[in-house]
Amino acid sequence: MRFAGVLFVTALCVIVSFADIATEDGVLVITKNNFEQAVKDHPHILIEFYAPWCGHCKALAPEYVKAAKALEENNSNVKLGKVDSTIESQLAEDNGVRGYPTLKFYRNGVAIDYTGGRQADEIVAWLMKKTGPPAKELSTVDDSKALIDANEVVVVGFFKDLESTDAKVFMDVANSIDEQVFGVTSDEKVFDEYKATDGSVILFKTFDEGQNVYENEISVEKLKEFIEVHSLPLVVDFSQQTAQKIFGGEIKSHLLAFISKEGGHYDKYVEGIKTSAKKYRGQILFVTVNIDESDHERILEFFGMKKEDLPAMRIIKLEQDMAKYKPENSELSEENILEFVTAFFENRLKRHLLTEDLPEDWDAKPVKVLVGTNFYEVTFDKSKNVLVEFYAPWCGHCKQLAPIYDKLGEKYESDETVVIAKMDATANELDTINIKSFPTIILYKKETNEAVEYNGERTLEGLAKFIDSDGVYGQAAEEVQEEDEDDDVPRKDEL
Repeated sequence: MRFAGVLFVTALCVIVSFADIATEDGVLVITKNNFEQAVKDHPHILIEFYAPWCGHCKALAPEYVKAAKALEENNSNVKLGKVDSTIESQLAEDNGVRGYPTLKFYRNGVAIDYTGGRQADEIVAWLMKKTGPPAKELSTVDDSKALIDANEVVVVGFFKDLESTDAKVFMDVANSIDEQVFGVTSDEKVFDEYKATDGSVILFKTFDEGQNVYENEISVEKLKEFIEVHSLPLVVDFSQQTAQKIFGGEIKSHLLAFISKEGGHYDKYVEGIKTSAKKYRGQILFVTVNIDESDHERILEFFGMKKEDLPAMRIIKLEQDMAKYKPENSELSEENILEFVTAFFENRLKRHLLTEDLPEDWDAKPVKVLVGTNFYEVTFDKSKNVLVEFYAPWCGHCKQLAPIYDKLGEKYESDETVVIAKMDATANELDTINIKSFPTIILYKKETNEAVEYNGERTLEGLAKFIDSDGVYGQAAEEVQEEDEDDDVPRKDEL
């Protein structure tokens, strides 16, 4: 009987190990027990490591399902899987997961990081690039129509000789852009269908003009620029899905229009925005931000705005430390938008720096309160060493530091040569410093006003020693504590 029992258990284990992996909406449910089987059985599999509470994961979920269904409909051997990392924590850790969602593509068991977008067509396009030719060869009109109809954006190259120099440049570009779908053809009937000539490149899309024809000399740089500019709508609606396209591209100047869908602002203003978008296409992106979305409140905070200020607009220039520009008149009329953008490109706008009103009791407590209007007056007093903590109200590390910093203020309250101060860096901006993480602690030295950043332990003793040594103690990199855990300034795609 014992022998029979062993045989039964062994057989059961074999059955379980080779059983089909469960699916949810076409996505394989991966666990520690079937991970190796999934990677072995499917030479090409994309696996998402997620957490059920993660907002970005929730936004990705329907697009991930759509991508899985699209792959299945195309009879692709590429599979999508998902791992609930809150349950399979060890599996996530073994695969180097540090945040959510993390997507990894396993090709013949070897993992590479997923670098594509988070919309279904972008996911499919990225996977097709990793498992097939960079551009699909279109041998018939039906082939071309099927590809164009199945995707929001498709770039097609028309070359009578697929071995020509221009065709090879086109293929190089196709190979370098993972998130876009490409097709290539030498078939005369396909040429005739789209009125194309030899060497033409046409970008087909489901929005705006419907298609754009590339008319310059074919080069990698110019063709990539053409695709980047025309693959986005004239006016892009900001979301978790489009954030990567908006902030990850080469166009670093953006006009953000803060409007309400519920308030009817889209119908009222978007057509007017398109006038400026057409004129300055390729130079600045025009982005709408729906203020009805609770997730977008952080963006308003970043610009120092409140819902009652809207509708309104701002320009942000990413390559200059996220420099912001505010119009004198925030009305979203067609004429006013055009004037604002034109003034920006003619360098007639001054950078807009956020500042709070100076509290009447800003210097009543041991730790002085700084805002944009009194910062330089206090910190550039050459008779004093001025220690400033740049903090964010939501920062966990700042909250932990607060009681220690208050004690530091009390310690030096009677010292006329030392000032302990703090500034909310989310509500006040300076043109001389760009805060990268919170808290950032800087000593402005007396006599010279030299700024020295503190990187030592955030203790009363460590901070006091930093002040007493005129900023010498606490600078060494090896003294940094929990650097990787500091609260960073919001990433561009989280604005």
